[in-house]
Amino acid sequence: MKILLVGEYSRLHNSLKEGLVQLGHEVVIVGFKDGFKNFPVDLPLYQNWSGKFSGKIKNLIFRLTGFDLNSYGTYLQIKRYHKKLRGFDVVQLINENTFYCTPFFEKKILHYLFKNNVKTFLLCCGTDYPTINYYYQNPQFKSLLQPYLDGKIDDISFQNVLKYRKTEFKKLHDYIYKNIVGVLASDLDYHIPMQNHPKYLGMIPNPINIEKLPYHTPEIKDKIVIYHGINDANYYKKGNDYFEKALEIIAEKYGDRVEIETTRSVPYATYINLYQKAHILLDMVYSHDQGYHALEAMAQGKVVFTGAEKEFEQYYHLAEKVNINACPDVNYLVEQLSYLIDNPSEIEAISQRARSFVEREHNYINIAKQYLKVWSEGYKKL
Repeated sequence: MKILLVGEYSRLHNSLKEGLVQLGHEVVIVGFKDGFKNFPVDLPLYQNWSGKFSGKIKNLIFRLTGFDLNSYGTYLQIKRYHKKLRGFDVVQLINENTFYCTPFFEKKILHYLFKNNVKTFLLCCGTDYPTINYYYQNPQFKSLLQPYLDGKIDDISFQNVLKYRKTEFKKLHDYIYKNIVGVLASDLDYHIPMQNHPKYLGMIPNPINIEKLPYHTPEIKDKIVIYHGINDANYYKKGNDYFEKALEIIAEKYGDRVEIETTRSVPYATYINLYQKAHILLDMVYSHDQGYHALEAMAQGKVVFTGAEKEFEQYYHLAEKVNINACPDVNYLVEQLSYLIDNPSEIEAISQRARSFVEREHNYINIAKQYLKVWSEGYKKL
């Protein structure tokens, strides 16, 4: 099968590609490299009007005319790739706004993909029209919308999320859904909002290439090492403010018994290397399930503070913890961290269960097989 994966978030499509290639399929990834994370892409795209000076020019032109230079630039790059973007059996879009273009140019790009390939599927693995609507309608549902509703994020900083509720993006959503075979979700944060949607085909968990992530039994000697990797662009969305406050208390409470490592917006390869010596990794607060980086850390035996709500435990039939459910509550986070520091044997036990869980539920070869099954069967739901 010839497969085109469009877009990249947190290495999802790269790991899926690795699984599909192992199974004998031809796979091409087109898209941006997910910002500073710099993931590999076969047909790379660039936003050439995002520098400090060029960005100001772009914004001025957009305010005066409504014309977006980055969108036009992306459209031209796609036109140059036209011969390489046709004749695929399957196209999978990673999002409703995969190319980060204004709806006008996004639609022009998608029209070419829909017209020149056999069938297209959509992944629900980030913000889009259905999920943001669900979060608004259910404000108590733990999601990235909560810090915005609490007033921690202003409208301008949250524009990449709020845009999906605008009329032009709703029209783009409708256009995409008319032309795709169906939608798949990558975890419960998107699976739950998509329930009962007529085009929803089901959830396929994130693929993790465990062969690239060897397990390391935690060696606890003098100190418990805690790693907190911050992406400044998503600071409040991930709940980093709660983690930082909790770590201040932990540092004062335990002193030399803990070592706390904090980094900000480092490239993916650097991020992976920096947390190697950590026993505990702080990932995110506002989620029900694990994101990609949490799963990679779990595969390597880290005890990860991330989404692990009851829905997660029930879906995977878990009787014991494979990670720590993080919540927007500083006292709760301090309590959970303190328990692990005072009971290092629990770190070892969760570490082993975390690795087993990822091997069982997220093996990239098995996940690739699930995708192939859905792509082949089309409208049949999981």
